[in-house]
Amino acid sequence: MRKVGIYGQFYHANSELYIEELLNVLDRKDVEVCIEKEFLQLIDENKSIEKEFTQFSTFQELDESFDLFISVGGDGTILKSVNFIRDLDIPIVGINTGRLGFLATVNKEEIRSTIERILNNEYSISERSLLCIKTEPEEKDLCDNNFALNEIAVSRKNTTSMITIETWLDDEYLTAYWADGLIVSTPTGSTGYSLSCGGPVITPSTKALAITPIAPHNLNARPLIIKDNTKIVLKVSGREDDYLVSMDSRIASLKNNTTVIIEKAPFKIKMIEFTGDTFLRTLRKKLLWGEDRRN
Repeated sequence: MRKVGIYGQFYHANSELYIEELLNVLDRKDVEVCIEKEFLQLIDENKSIEKEFTQFSTFQELDESFDLFISVGGDGTILKSVNFIRDLDIPIVGINTGRLGFLATVNKEEIRSTIERILNNEYSISERSLLCIKTEPEEKDLCDNNFALNEIAVSRKNTTSMITIETWLDDEYLTAYWADGLIVSTPTGSTGYSLSCGGPVITPSTKALAITPIAPHNLNARPLIIKDNTKIVLKVSGREDDYLVSMDSRIASLKNNTTVIIEKAPFKIKMIEFTGDTFLRTLRKKLLWGEDRRN
């Protein structure tokens, strides 16, 4: 392994200890380390020790010279990391300094052993599908970052009134949802926003998407599982002139009756997995499946 990129959004309490350990381990292994420019500034502003981090180079964009990308934070940080990786095929591993962590599964106390296992090729790759979006008429704000690892959702804006979301699957009319919004989720995103709205959990390797309404007024509307190569077309209308569309953590505003087209992206993201840290084990651990809190 020659070159590693490191990215984080926030500086949690005691982060300095873990970041320093990560950088020291990589430095001792003669790995070239590049830290995202704004994250390095955040480290320098918050560090309490006199150690200098200026020997590390920075990046604002990635290229094919990177062998690994390390996300320091929670699942939201990994979702932001996807904007750097895009279609470059760079494996990503998440060190969890946040809370739940379905994607960032490496505990911050396991940094040293994790890096050792990666450098010794003691890991596997889990490929994760993404969604991409386009609109008619074209919305320029969505042209550059028009993809999402978790979900693409439409929702109401500046109103308490519901919106109407007419929905087509592969050019066949499905229904009109009267709701606060609608979520189209990948298997990766099935444990996120969709799950909180009553959507199903989907294992990462399943070639499926979930369509989950947000607080539907037509109470017989239920989450729907579809093939991941389905073309989804949405047409939103409501009392306000605009509505919101979100791609993971990014939000844009669209005019009423703008047509939204959602399809599977032409590339995948590679997530690093270790033996024993399977998706099913993570489900049991994070959602407390099998735990009886009455005892």
